[in-house]
Amino acid sequence: MTYKTVLATSAAALLLGSGAALADTWRYAFEEAMDEVQGKFAQKFKEEVEANSDHEIQLFPFGTLGESADTMEQAQSGILQFVDQSPGFTGALIPEAQVFFVPYLLPQDDAQLASFFKNSKAINEMFPPLYAEQGLELLTMFPEGEVMMTTTEPVESPADLDEVKFRVMTNPLLVESYQAFGATPTPLPWGEVYGSLQTGIIQGQENPAFFIESTKMYEVTDYITRSGHNNFTTAVMANKEFYDGLSEEDQTMIDNAISAAFDYIIDYQKGLTEESLEKIMAAKPSMTITDLTEEQRQPFMDTAESVEQEFLEIGGPQAQEILDQLKADLAAAAEG
Repeated sequence: MTYKTVLATSAAALLLGSGAALADTWRYAFEEAMDEVQGKFAQKFKEEVEANSDHEIQLFPFGTLGESADTMEQAQSGILQFVDQSPGFTGALIPEAQVFFVPYLLPQDDAQLASFFKNSKAINEMFPPLYAEQGLELLTMFPEGEVMMTTTEPVESPADLDEVKFRVMTNPLLVESYQAFGATPTPLPWGEVYGSLQTGIIQGQENPAFFIESTKMYEVTDYITRSGHNNFTTAVMANKEFYDGLSEEDQTMIDNAISAAFDYIIDYQKGLTEESLEKIMAAKPSMTITDLTEEQRQPFMDTAESVEQEFLEIGGPQAQEILDQLKADLAAAAEG
C-alpha cells in the first residue's frame, strides 16, 4: 500500500467516523490555511450555515487530508460534502476551466473583477453542467488576488526567465503559458515547493502576495515581480449527489451562505495585497519588488494570443463558446 493510499484511507476513516453520529455534519476541505483567503471564505460560509440551520460544518485546511488531488477524489466520492479548489487542479477533469490561465484575460481593476465573477454567464450558467459531469455542483468562483512571480533572480522580460525552472500547478495551459513566457515550467505538488526553491531544484513560483507572505516563499526567493498577467481564481463545489439530495430549503440556505461568503471575501481582500507586500518587506528588507511598466509588460502580453489558441486546442469541446462568453462577460463588467 502506497503512502498516498494510506493517507486517503486514513482520511476516509477519519471523516466517516466523525460524521457517523451526526447526519447533519458536513465536511469542507480547502487548499489553504485557516487564516488565508480560502480559509476566511470557508469560515464565513460555516458561520452562515450554522446561523441559519441546525447543520454543522467541519473545516479541513490544506494538508489535513492530503494534497489537492486527494481532496478532489474525496469530494467526488462523497466523503467530503464541499471542496474549494483552483481550476488549476481541475483542468484535467474540466479542460474548459483552464481558460482562467490565459494571461492578461482578467482585469486588474478590483471592482471590475468582482462584478465579473458575480455576474458572469460563463461561470454561472455554462460551467455548472461541466462540473456536474464530474459529480460536482459548482457553487461559486471567486478571485484571490493578483498573481506575482517570486524568483531567485530578477525578472524584467521573458529573456530573464530563460532556463528558469518555474513551479506551476499540474495544468496544461499554465505550462503552456510559462513556456510562452520563456521559462521551463515544472509541475510540483505545493508541499514540495519551499524545499525545491531552497535546494535550487526550481528557481521560481507564482502566487498572490498574501500566500507568498503566509507561506514564507520570500525566505527562499529574492525577487517579486508584478507583471499583471493574472488573478488567482478558485472554485467552491459540493458533491452533486449530496447537494441534489438536500431539501429545497437547505439548497437555498447553502446558496445564500455562499453568496454572503462571496461578498465577505471580496471586501476582505481590499488592501490585502499591499498589506502583504509590506509584511514581506518588513520580514526581509533585502527583498526586491518590481512592478513592471507597461513597456516591460508588453512582451509578456504578446504571448497571450498563442496561449489563447492553445486553449482552443486543448480546452474541451466548448472552449470557443466559453472563451467568447467570458470575453462578453468581461466587457460587460468593464462597462459597469
